[in-house]
Amino acid sequence: MIISQRHPDGPVLEARDLYVGFGGRRANPDVRAVDGVELAVEKGQIVALAGESGCGKTTLARTLMGLERPYRGQVHHHGVPLDYHGSALKAYRRKVQLVLQDPTGALNPRRTVYEAVAEGLRIHRVPGDEKVQVAEALSLAGLRPPERFFARYPHELSGGQRQRVVIAGALALKPEVIVADEPVSSLDASVRGEILALLLSLRDELGLTVLVVTHDLGLAWNISDRLAVMYLGRIVESGPTEQVLAAPRHPYTAALLSVLPETQHLKPVILKGETPDPRRIPVGCRFNPRCPALADGTAGAAGVATRCVSEALPILPATTTHEAACLLAGWGG
Repeated sequence: MIISQRHPDGPVLEARDLYVGFGGRRANPDVRAVDGVELAVEKGQIVALAGESGCGKTTLARTLMGLERPYRGQVHHHGVPLDYHGSALKAYRRKVQLVLQDPTGALNPRRTVYEAVAEGLRIHRVPGDEKVQVAEALSLAGLRPPERFFARYPHELSGGQRQRVVIAGALALKPEVIVADEPVSSLDASVRGEILALLLSLRDELGLTVLVVTHDLGLAWNISDRLAVMYLGRIVESGPTEQVLAAPRHPYTAALLSVLPETQHLKPVILKGETPDPRRIPVGCRFNPRCPALADGTAGAAGVATRCVSEALPILPATTTHEAACLLAGWGG
Protein backbone atom coordinates (compact mmCIF):
# COMPACT_ATOMS: atom_id res chain seq x y z
CA MET A 1 0.00 0.00 0.00
CA ILE A 2 1.31 3.46 -0.93
CA ILE A 3 1.18 5.79 2.06
CA SER A 4 2.42 9.36 2.18
CA GLN A 5 1.47 12.50 4.07
CA ARG A 6 -0.95 10.54 6.26
CA HIS A 7 -2.49 11.95 9.41
CA PRO A 8 -0.12 11.14 12.32
CA ASP A 9 -2.86 9.11 14.01
CA GLY A 10 -3.59 7.17 10.83
CA PRO A 11 -6.87 6.98 8.88
CA VAL A 12 -10.15 7.00 10.78
CA LEU A 13 -11.64 4.45 8.38
CA GLU A 14 -9.97 2.04 5.99
CA ALA A 15 -11.06 -0.57 3.52
CA ARG A 16 -8.31 -3.14 3.22
CA ASP A 17 -8.50 -5.59 0.31
CA LEU A 18 -12.29 -5.44 0.62
CA TYR A 19 -14.68 -7.78 -1.20
CA VAL A 20 -18.46 -7.77 -0.74
CA GLY A 21 -20.79 -10.05 -2.65
CA PHE A 22 -24.38 -11.23 -2.86
CA GLY A 23 -25.92 -14.56 -3.85
CA GLY A 24 -24.24 -17.92 -4.31
CA ARG A 25 -21.67 -19.14 -1.83
CA ARG A 26 -20.11 -16.69 0.59
CA ALA A 27 -16.58 -17.35 -0.69
CA ASN A 28 -17.73 -17.25 -4.33
CA PRO A 29 -20.78 -14.96 -4.63
CA ASP A 30 -22.75 -14.48 -7.83
CA VAL A 31 -22.45 -10.69 -7.63
CA ARG A 32 -19.19 -9.02 -6.63
CA ALA A 33 -20.48 -5.58 -5.69
CA VAL A 34 -17.18 -4.55 -4.11
CA ASP A 35 -14.39 -6.42 -5.82
CA GLY A 36 -11.08 -5.50 -4.24
CA VAL A 37 -11.05 -2.02 -2.72
CA GLU A 38 -8.37 -0.15 -0.82
CA LEU A 39 -9.59 3.16 0.59
CA ALA A 40 -8.41 5.37 3.46
CA VAL A 41 -10.51 8.14 4.99
CA GLU A 42 -8.37 10.57 6.97
CA LYS A 43 -9.44 12.47 10.08
CA GLY A 44 -10.99 15.87 9.36
CA GLN A 45 -11.26 15.31 5.61
CA ILE A 46 -14.22 15.23 3.28
CA VAL A 47 -13.75 12.31 0.91
CA ALA A 48 -16.04 11.88 -2.09
CA LEU A 49 -16.77 8.41 -3.46
CA ALA A 50 -18.12 8.91 -6.98
CA GLY A 51 -19.41 6.80 -9.84
CA GLU A 52 -22.46 5.78 -11.84
CA SER A 53 -25.42 3.98 -10.34
CA GLY A 54 -24.58 0.32 -9.89
CA CYS A 55 -20.83 0.81 -9.52
CA GLY A 56 -20.79 -0.45 -5.92
CA LYS A 57 -20.25 2.83 -4.08
CA THR A 58 -23.32 2.52 -1.82
CA THR A 59 -22.43 -1.08 -0.97
CA LEU A 60 -18.91 0.06 -0.09
CA ALA A 61 -20.30 2.84 2.11
CA ARG A 62 -22.68 0.41 3.86
CA THR A 63 -19.77 -1.96 4.45
CA LEU A 64 -17.70 0.83 5.99
CA MET A 65 -20.72 1.51 8.23
CA GLY A 66 -20.81 -2.12 9.35
CA LEU A 67 -24.18 -2.68 7.66
CA GLU A 68 -22.76 -5.20 5.18
CA ARG A 69 -20.11 -7.78 5.97
CA PRO A 70 -17.28 -8.51 3.52
CA TYR A 71 -16.49 -12.05 2.48
CA ARG A 72 -12.84 -11.07 2.22
CA GLY A 73 -10.76 -8.21 3.55
CA GLN A 74 -11.43 -5.94 6.50
CA VAL A 75 -12.79 -2.59 7.57
CA HIS A 76 -10.44 -0.87 10.01
CA HIS A 77 -11.38 1.87 12.49
CA HIS A 78 -8.30 3.71 13.77
CA GLY A 79 -6.24 0.75 12.60
CA VAL A 80 -8.33 -1.85 14.45
CA PRO A 81 -10.43 -4.41 12.50
CA LEU A 82 -14.16 -3.87 12.85
CA ASP A 83 -15.79 -6.15 15.43
CA TYR A 84 -19.23 -7.25 14.17
CA HIS A 85 -20.44 -8.62 17.50
CA GLY A 86 -23.09 -7.09 19.75
CA SER A 87 -22.08 -4.09 21.82
CA ALA A 88 -18.85 -3.49 19.88
CA LEU A 89 -20.73 -2.99 16.60
CA LYS A 90 -23.34 -0.82 18.33
CA ALA A 91 -20.59 1.39 19.78
CA TYR A 92 -18.96 1.66 16.35
CA ARG A 93 -22.22 2.73 14.70
CA ARG A 94 -22.56 5.51 17.23
CA LYS A 95 -19.19 6.85 16.08
CA VAL A 96 -19.92 6.41 12.35
CA GLN A 97 -23.33 7.81 11.44
CA LEU A 98 -25.26 7.48 8.18
CA VAL A 99 -27.15 10.31 6.46
CA LEU A 100 -29.48 8.99 3.75
CA GLN A 101 -30.30 10.64 0.42
CA ASP A 102 -34.06 10.82 0.94
CA PRO A 103 -34.93 12.76 4.11
CA THR A 104 -38.65 12.12 3.57
CA GLY A 105 -38.08 8.37 3.67
CA ALA A 106 -35.63 8.65 6.57
CA LEU A 107 -38.11 10.45 8.84
CA ASN A 108 -41.22 8.85 10.34
CA PRO A 109 -44.13 11.10 9.32
CA ARG A 110 -45.87 10.37 12.64
CA ARG A 111 -42.98 11.51 14.80
CA THR A 112 -42.02 15.07 15.63
CA VAL A 113 -38.64 16.59 14.91
CA TYR A 114 -37.77 16.26 18.59
CA GLU A 115 -38.57 12.54 18.58
CA ALA A 116 -36.60 11.97 15.38
CA VAL A 117 -33.45 13.60 16.76
CA ALA A 118 -33.82 12.02 20.21
CA GLU A 119 -34.20 8.49 18.81
CA GLY A 120 -30.47 7.81 18.54
CA LEU A 121 -29.82 9.21 22.00
CA ARG A 122 -32.34 6.76 23.43
CA ILE A 123 -31.12 3.75 21.43
CA HIS A 124 -27.56 4.32 22.61
CA ARG A 125 -28.62 5.41 26.09
CA VAL A 126 -26.54 8.55 25.93
CA PRO A 127 -26.36 10.20 29.36
CA GLY A 128 -27.20 13.86 29.91
CA ASP A 129 -30.11 16.22 29.42
CA GLU A 130 -31.94 14.94 26.33
CA LYS A 131 -33.66 18.24 25.59
CA VAL A 132 -30.36 20.14 25.68
CA GLN A 133 -28.71 17.55 23.42
CA VAL A 134 -31.53 17.68 20.88
CA ALA A 135 -31.46 21.49 20.86
CA GLU A 136 -27.70 21.52 20.39
CA ALA A 137 -27.88 19.07 17.47
CA LEU A 138 -30.62 21.07 15.73
CA SER A 139 -28.63 24.28 16.17
CA LEU A 140 -25.51 22.67 14.70
CA ALA A 141 -27.62 21.56 11.72
CA GLY A 142 -28.75 25.14 11.16
CA LEU A 143 -32.29 24.89 12.57
CA ARG A 144 -32.46 27.91 14.89
CA PRO A 145 -33.95 28.58 17.31
CA PRO A 146 -34.17 24.81 17.81
CA GLU A 147 -37.17 24.91 20.14
CA ARG A 148 -39.26 26.26 17.29
CA PHE A 149 -38.85 22.93 15.49
CA PHE A 150 -39.40 20.53 18.40
CA ALA A 151 -43.12 19.94 17.84
CA ARG A 152 -43.12 20.07 14.05
CA TYR A 153 -43.75 17.06 11.82
CA PRO A 154 -41.80 16.26 8.62
CA HIS A 155 -44.65 17.37 6.32
CA GLU A 156 -44.48 20.84 7.87
CA LEU A 157 -40.86 21.29 6.81
CA SER A 158 -39.17 22.10 3.52
CA GLY A 159 -36.91 19.53 1.86
CA GLY A 160 -33.82 21.32 3.08
CA GLN A 161 -35.14 21.48 6.63
CA ARG A 162 -35.94 17.76 6.58
CA GLN A 163 -32.38 17.00 5.49
CA ARG A 164 -31.08 19.18 8.33
CA VAL A 165 -33.21 17.18 10.79
CA VAL A 166 -31.65 13.95 9.50
CA ILE A 167 -28.19 15.48 9.89
CA ALA A 168 -29.12 16.67 13.40
CA GLY A 169 -30.10 13.12 14.31
CA ALA A 170 -26.60 12.00 13.37
CA LEU A 171 -24.91 14.92 15.14
CA ALA A 172 -26.78 14.26 18.39
CA LEU A 173 -24.54 11.23 18.95
CA LYS A 174 -21.36 13.32 18.48
CA PRO A 175 -19.93 10.98 15.83
CA GLU A 176 -16.40 10.96 14.45
CA VAL A 177 -17.56 10.22 10.91
CA ILE A 178 -20.63 10.98 8.86
CA VAL A 179 -21.31 8.86 5.79
CA ALA A 180 -23.61 10.89 3.54
CA ASP A 181 -25.21 8.87 0.73
CA GLU A 182 -26.24 11.29 -2.05
CA PRO A 183 -27.08 13.93 0.61
CA VAL A 184 -28.47 16.54 -1.80
CA SER A 185 -29.77 14.51 -4.75
CA SER A 186 -33.43 14.96 -3.75
CA LEU A 187 -33.13 18.70 -3.08
CA ASP A 188 -33.69 21.74 -5.28
CA ALA A 189 -30.56 23.33 -6.70
CA SER A 190 -31.03 26.42 -4.53
CA VAL A 191 -30.95 24.29 -1.36
CA ARG A 192 -28.09 21.98 -2.34
CA GLY A 193 -25.49 24.67 -1.81
CA GLU A 194 -26.79 25.32 1.71
CA ILE A 195 -26.49 21.66 2.73
CA LEU A 196 -23.02 21.36 1.21
CA ALA A 197 -21.97 24.53 3.05
CA LEU A 198 -23.32 22.98 6.25
CA LEU A 199 -21.19 19.85 5.79
CA LEU A 200 -18.13 22.03 5.20
CA SER A 201 -18.81 24.08 8.33
CA LEU A 202 -19.28 20.92 10.41
CA ARG A 203 -15.93 19.64 9.17
CA ASP A 204 -14.27 22.94 10.07
CA GLU A 205 -16.01 23.59 13.40
CA LEU A 206 -16.27 20.06 14.82
CA GLY A 207 -13.39 18.32 13.08
CA LEU A 208 -15.83 15.84 11.59
CA THR A 209 -14.69 13.38 8.98
CA VAL A 210 -17.16 13.01 6.10
CA LEU A 211 -17.49 10.38 3.37
CA VAL A 212 -19.85 11.62 0.66
CA VAL A 213 -21.27 9.08 -1.79
CA THR A 214 -22.30 10.74 -5.04
CA HIS A 215 -22.77 10.28 -8.77
CA ASP A 216 -22.07 14.00 -9.25
CA LEU A 217 -18.45 15.04 -9.80
CA GLY A 218 -19.59 18.66 -9.58
CA LEU A 219 -20.60 18.06 -5.97
CA ALA A 220 -17.26 16.36 -5.30
CA TRP A 221 -15.43 19.32 -6.84
CA ASN A 222 -17.24 21.78 -4.57
CA ILE A 223 -16.94 19.97 -1.27
CA SER A 224 -14.30 17.26 -1.08
CA ASP A 225 -10.62 17.23 -0.19
CA ARG A 226 -10.08 13.86 -1.79
CA LEU A 227 -11.90 11.93 -4.49
CA ALA A 228 -12.16 8.22 -5.23
CA VAL A 229 -13.85 7.25 -8.51
CA MET A 230 -15.44 3.80 -8.54
CA TYR A 231 -16.32 1.60 -11.48
CA LEU A 232 -17.73 -1.94 -11.43
CA GLY A 233 -16.68 -2.66 -7.86
CA ARG A 234 -13.23 -1.07 -7.87
CA ILE A 235 -11.60 2.30 -7.29
CA VAL A 236 -10.19 3.28 -10.70
CA GLU A 237 -8.82 6.73 -9.83
CA SER A 238 -8.12 8.56 -6.61
CA GLY A 239 -6.21 11.48 -5.18
CA PRO A 240 -6.63 15.11 -4.15
CA THR A 241 -9.88 16.32 -5.73
CA GLU A 242 -8.37 19.29 -7.53
CA GLN A 243 -5.67 17.14 -9.11
CA VAL A 244 -8.04 14.38 -10.17
CA LEU A 245 -10.61 16.71 -11.73
CA ALA A 246 -8.16 19.18 -13.23
CA ALA A 247 -6.23 16.41 -14.98
CA PRO A 248 -8.09 13.07 -14.92
CA ARG A 249 -5.92 10.08 -15.80
CA HIS A 250 -8.64 7.49 -16.29
CA PRO A 251 -10.98 7.67 -19.34
CA TYR A 252 -13.95 6.90 -17.08
CA THR A 253 -13.26 9.93 -14.86
CA ALA A 254 -12.77 12.09 -17.96
CA ALA A 255 -16.13 10.94 -19.32
CA LEU A 256 -17.97 11.69 -16.07
CA LEU A 257 -16.26 15.06 -15.88
CA SER A 258 -17.04 16.08 -19.45
CA VAL A 259 -20.80 16.32 -18.83
CA LEU A 260 -20.50 18.97 -16.10
CA PRO A 261 -21.65 22.48 -17.04
CA GLU A 262 -18.31 23.83 -15.82
CA THR A 263 -16.46 21.75 -18.45
CA GLN A 264 -18.57 22.50 -21.51
CA HIS A 265 -15.47 23.98 -23.15
CA LEU A 266 -14.01 20.47 -23.24
CA LYS A 267 -14.83 17.90 -25.88
CA PRO A 268 -17.61 15.66 -24.47
CA VAL A 269 -16.68 12.03 -23.91
CA ILE A 270 -19.52 9.66 -24.72
CA LEU A 271 -19.60 6.32 -22.94
CA LYS A 272 -21.08 3.36 -24.79
CA GLY A 273 -23.74 1.29 -23.07
CA GLU A 274 -24.44 0.82 -19.37
CA THR A 275 -22.26 -0.36 -16.52
CA PRO A 276 -21.72 -4.12 -17.12
CA ASP A 277 -23.46 -6.73 -15.01
CA PRO A 278 -21.24 -7.37 -11.94
CA ARG A 279 -21.95 -11.09 -12.40
CA ARG A 280 -20.01 -10.96 -15.67
CA ILE A 281 -16.95 -8.77 -15.16
CA PRO A 282 -15.12 -8.24 -18.46
CA VAL A 283 -11.77 -9.87 -19.15
CA GLY A 284 -8.84 -7.47 -18.98
CA CYS A 285 -9.46 -3.94 -17.78
CA ARG A 286 -13.07 -4.00 -16.61
CA PHE A 287 -13.72 -0.67 -18.33
CA ASN A 288 -12.54 -1.84 -21.77
CA PRO A 289 -16.01 -2.50 -23.35
CA ARG A 290 -16.90 1.18 -22.88
CA CYS A 291 -13.47 2.80 -23.09
CA PRO A 292 -13.28 5.80 -25.47
CA ALA A 293 -9.50 5.39 -25.67
CA LEU A 294 -9.95 1.96 -27.21
CA ALA A 295 -12.71 3.15 -29.53
CA ASP A 296 -10.81 6.17 -30.90
CA GLY A 297 -7.44 4.44 -31.28
CA THR A 298 -5.65 6.24 -28.44
CA ALA A 299 -4.91 2.97 -26.64
CA GLY A 300 -3.71 1.39 -29.88
CA ALA A 301 -1.37 4.28 -30.61
CA ALA A 302 0.05 3.92 -27.10
CA GLY A 303 0.65 0.22 -27.69
CA VAL A 304 -1.60 -1.01 -24.88
CA ALA A 305 -4.83 -1.96 -26.67
CA THR A 306 -4.17 -5.72 -26.62
CA ARG A 307 -3.29 -5.63 -22.93
CA CYS A 308 -6.42 -3.57 -22.17
CA VAL A 309 -8.67 -6.43 -23.31
CA SER A 310 -6.58 -9.32 -21.99
CA GLU A 311 -4.76 -8.35 -18.77
CA ALA A 312 -6.51 -7.69 -15.48
CA LEU A 313 -5.07 -4.67 -13.70
CA PRO A 314 -3.82 -4.83 -10.11
CA ILE A 315 -5.93 -3.18 -7.42
CA LEU A 316 -5.32 0.52 -6.92
CA PRO A 317 -3.94 0.98 -3.39
CA ALA A 318 -5.08 3.55 -0.86
CA THR A 319 -2.87 6.49 -1.71
CA THR A 320 -2.53 10.19 -0.99
CA THR A 321 -1.04 10.77 -4.43
CA HIS A 322 -3.01 10.97 -7.69
CA GLU A 323 -3.21 7.47 -9.20
CA ALA A 324 -5.36 5.80 -11.85
CA ALA A 325 -5.86 2.11 -12.61
CA CYS A 326 -5.27 2.49 -16.34
CA LEU A 327 -2.51 1.31 -18.65
CA LEU A 328 -2.54 4.71 -20.35
CA ALA A 329 -1.63 6.22 -16.97
CA GLY A 330 1.20 3.74 -16.54
CA TRP A 331 -0.61 1.67 -13.94
CA GLY A 332 -0.03 -2.07 -13.98
CA GLY A 333 3.39 -2.00 -15.58
